[in-house]
Amino acid sequence: MNNKIIALIALLSFGVISFSQTASQLGKEPVAKVISAMTLEEKAGLVVGMGMRMNFPGGGQGAPGQARQGNNTPATPAPSAQDQPAMPGGTVVGQTQDLVAGAAGTTFAIPRLGIPSMVVADGPAGLRISPTRPGQEGTFYATAFPVGTLLASTWDVDLVNSVGKAMGNEILEYGVDVILGPGMNIHRNPLCGRNFEYYSEDPLIAGRMAAAMVNGIQSNGVGTSIKHYAANNAETNRNSVNTIVSQRALREIYLKGFGIVVQEAQPWTVMSSYNLINGTYAPENYDLITKVLRNDWGFKGYVMTDWFGGRDPAAMVAAGNKENCSFR
Repeated sequence: MNNKIIALIALLSFGVISFSQTASQLGKEPVAKVISAMTLEEKAGLVVGMGMRMNFPGGGQGAPGQARQGNNTPATPAPSAQDQPAMPGGTVVGQTQDLVAGAAGTTFAIPRLGIPSMVVADGPAGLRISPTRPGQEGTFYATAFPVGTLLASTWDVDLVNSVGKAMGNEILEYGVDVILGPGMNIHRNPLCGRNFEYYSEDPLIAGRMAAAMVNGIQSNGVGTSIKHYAANNAETNRNSVNTIVSQRALREIYLKGFGIVVQEAQPWTVMSSYNLINGTYAPENYDLITKVLRNDWGFKGYVMTDWFGGRDPAAMVAAGNKENCSFR
């Protein structure tokens, strides 16, 4: 794993604690010292995605680091990078052109402190990027691997690990740092539109398969973001659905697979889901993100929202959701 990427994950996991201002460089100094050298604006930028470069009807162009204004501001969380429908003048999918064309987004870079930008790209059945890049000839092909449900049907963790190794090699070769996957929600309803990329109705199978995939991908020195955490088992109204679930069912069914992956593979990141769980948005749920994920399972990475997920940025940070993937 790239040492600077390890340090950047540590920065995001460490939070936005304020110390005295001192000069430092990521990778050469302790993370706490790097954080102490950051300005308030830099700390805020580090926990927010870089935004989107798109044209909006009547609102001009949205660029990285620029918030949408006026009537273009969404009243409710919008769909994820993978699911966002085409919008007039642009689309959320593939908005990153600066580093890897067709990737889903980037994190905020602070060059003066040696903090790089990380590139995240969608999956789940292989790397999702643009086949062409501005100013370059040739085609950037990515392998279309079997979907999660098919892989899980083999019950072969060694095979899935091999697929992960091959996928991770492509992620590395194309300059992406983190793939937004694997998806591993439970097949709760056969009508769920994302079932094809999830593994199983059984949390043990889902957990073991996802752990094999994560270990395979991350053996290449690139990261994964297991999703959608948690209880996001319906596509319809998933931005606003309130999942009512008992603690026993939550622990034994909907969280079990995620726990297996964290303890067997330590994914670099976890992506929180859009939905509410018993009345609280998942990215704002302290019990879900800090008590269970970090304290009970020992998760060491950072948690990001799904694209535009959550409503209250302060509540998300307080819950332990360190990166809000939305417009700045």
